[in-house]
Amino acid sequence: MANEISNAIKHICEEKNLPLDAVIGAIEAALAAAYRKDFGDKNQNIKVVFNADNAQTVVFDVKTVVADVDLEEQEKELELLRERREAGEDIDEDEEIKRFNPRSEIMLSEARLINTDYKIGDVIETKLEVPAEYGRMAAQTAKQVIIQRLREAERDHVFNEYQDKEGTLVLGTVTRREGRRYLVDLGQATAILPPEEQIPREGYNTGARLNFYVVKVHMTNKGPEIILSRTHPDIVKELFAMEVPEIAAGSVEIKGIAREAGSRSKVAVHTDEESIDPIGSCVGQKGSRIQTIISELGGEKIDIIQWEEDPKKYIINALSPAKVNKIEIDEEARIAAVMVNEDQLSLAIGKSGQNVRLAARLVGWKIDINPNADGETKKAKKSPEETDENLTEANEDDDEDEEEQE
Repeated sequence: MANEISNAIKHICEEKNLPLDAVIGAIEAALAAAYRKDFGDKNQNIKVVFNADNAQTVVFDVKTVVADVDLEEQEKELELLRERREAGEDIDEDEEIKRFNPRSEIMLSEARLINTDYKIGDVIETKLEVPAEYGRMAAQTAKQVIIQRLREAERDHVFNEYQDKEGTLVLGTVTRREGRRYLVDLGQATAILPPEEQIPREGYNTGARLNFYVVKVHMTNKGPEIILSRTHPDIVKELFAMEVPEIAAGSVEIKGIAREAGSRSKVAVHTDEESIDPIGSCVGQKGSRIQTIISELGGEKIDIIQWEEDPKKYIINALSPAKVNKIEIDEEARIAAVMVNEDQLSLAIGKSGQNVRLAARLVGWKIDINPNADGETKKAKKSPEETDENLTEANEDDDEDEEEQE
């Protein structure tokens, strides 16, 4: 029997990935509850010590030694405090009275009847008789408490495990769809991919293994809830850190990301080391590194640009692949007026205004695109906060020109 119990405990620890102490603690709490229910009395503070090796238990009544108290006098003082509190009077902390608890405390005079050496603050553990059988009700109580404590321990373990992964990438397998959201198996836990964190038109077939960004981990009444994302801009940053050793080492830094998930992203990179080409490092030999990231994001286009401290240079880089003729900026209002040739207008604006919209988000400036140096016939204005509806779109011929040039 002892071997069976010991093996069962080890099996639970391995299956649920729980520490041995948590399982032993759950069993001891269950046995204490069972003993208290069928064999203890109301003034006993039951503690059970369980030995997993031989399945033996030792039961104690645990009491802490406190100063002698006149219970009748204490009750009168407590009643006066209640009346003052009900009358709206503020009670200082030093006036508060701690009620004597006969279940967990023993007065000094009583303790010294047991042993004259006891003093205030000592803990007395009195060994109690252990019955041969706890009985059917006690066993059922023990079982229920064990299940509950193990469930709580498992929840705490999962929560602590994934709370540390908040803001990082995890590899998960799509298991099933529930309404508009998907459930993702992370190995030790099941996470949620809500509709607002899904890339439009990206298929999430059952069994698909993808990288997900852990947006939030929080505890609910049903246990830990892990929220994932495929649209968060930082998923691009994390993928670059995985694929580009220079970024992982810190020699190349990602200064900013503007993303429209599933369609296009702009990534600004910078390095202080003259021997390193930050854009070349991210692209990789024959585009191997960037292609891996693009494939992971389902074909999403990625523009890698050079970050510049000079806002003019930064904005010009952000508008690539379009070529800028002239740029004027208002640093106080953070507005840039950009002039381009007619043949570069569609590239600068982008299809449905995407290029200038992403550039504005990346640099944090409002960008006005003009078709010539005189600034006549303003074609597009875009600020980081503006939406697609506020953009004056280029005409269909411009879109076609852009696609041909790309």
